[in-house]
Amino acid sequence: MSTSYFQFSVRTVVNSGAGSRTLLPEMIKGLGGKRAVLYTDIGLTQAGITDQIKELFELIPGTPQLVGVFEGIEQDAKGEIINRGARFFKECNGDSLIALGGGSVLDTVKGIKWMLHKGLDDIRDSLLTGNVMEWWPEAQFIPIPHVAIATTAGTGAEVSPAAVIFNEKLGIKTNLLHPFISADMAILDPDLTVGLPPKITAFTGFDALTHAVEAYFSPKANPMTDAYALQSVRMIADNLQIAVRKGENLSARANMLMASSMAISAFCLCLNAIPVHNLAHAIGAKFKIPHGLANAVLLPNVMESMPEFYLPRITGFAQALGIKDLSEQPEKCLEDVINYIRDLRKAVNLPDTFAEFESNQGQLQHLVPAVHNDPAGVFYKIPATVITKVTNEVFEETTIKA
Repeated sequence: MSTSYFQFSVRTVVNSGAGSRTLLPEMIKGLGGKRAVLYTDIGLTQAGITDQIKELFELIPGTPQLVGVFEGIEQDAKGEIINRGARFFKECNGDSLIALGGGSVLDTVKGIKWMLHKGLDDIRDSLLTGNVMEWWPEAQFIPIPHVAIATTAGTGAEVSPAAVIFNEKLGIKTNLLHPFISADMAILDPDLTVGLPPKITAFTGFDALTHAVEAYFSPKANPMTDAYALQSVRMIADNLQIAVRKGENLSARANMLMASSMAISAFCLCLNAIPVHNLAHAIGAKFKIPHGLANAVLLPNVMESMPEFYLPRITGFAQALGIKDLSEQPEKCLEDVINYIRDLRKAVNLPDTFAEFESNQGQLQHLVPAVHNDPAGVFYKIPATVITKVTNEVFEETTIKA
């Protein structure tokens, strides 16, 4: 491992365990909040999850109060919805933020927090470069109490200092990085994930696995990111199939939530070359494919198509997966890892292509520039031949040319 400089910081206080959501009002109060605004999506409201959170404030009247509920968040953290969410916060005279949901909700609230801090009217106008990266000391603490409650185990957005925001003005997913947009406190309550459908459980789990992969193989990996990445890999290998097949298993659900938080922490703290995410962002934005599902389909194909990127550290990763009788030859070890990932994907009933999504030759022909122009590829440019090869495989096409 290199002796080069690195910085490691995990700011969010994680509260893990069944029933931990009941601590929410006290958390808001302890952070200085008096008028909390809750952000979620209509699906969670229809599933009864939103009411479980609202009831916590009704049981103990007084301070803090829940003064508004915004349910209009959709797939992908969309700029226009972030703008509306910020206006809603002001209309409610709110002073604290609660994010309840998966990655789209959690990233939307981080965007709202940043907007309020900056005094912006339209967040999209500040994300025109694709990547906005603010670091300390330019980036200062944002004094808005903020609690994130994860209802999926995949993005880890409840603890990450980054938000992926779909900018409709550019038609691409943009990246906002700021060390203080992450939540002050995160709640990982497996009770809230029990009703998650098997398919969503599966592909959000693969999202977490992909974060761990891209952290471990990052050129900027360090001993601390390795510790988080490899432990998350072990936990995903041990728990994902159980969580998918036996959704009521609280232990598996809790372990997947913890693995997700650890994987994204490693990912964000050594962010550099992320070829799987680069492809997933570009393809997901163009064909409206859920991010976790895009990662699940792409992960083994990208690893197979870029062996030189993965071979130097493949043995340690294979050991974390628990693969037995490992070969001393890195090439064979990589093959075993790829087969393991494909077998795991099949075991949790995820597809190996994007056949369920409509595509045409005109759209596919423009994927190479779309991937190259995507902000996720700023540190590493995937060769056009690799993009073409992977695209041909996952869309089951044979006529796309580099």
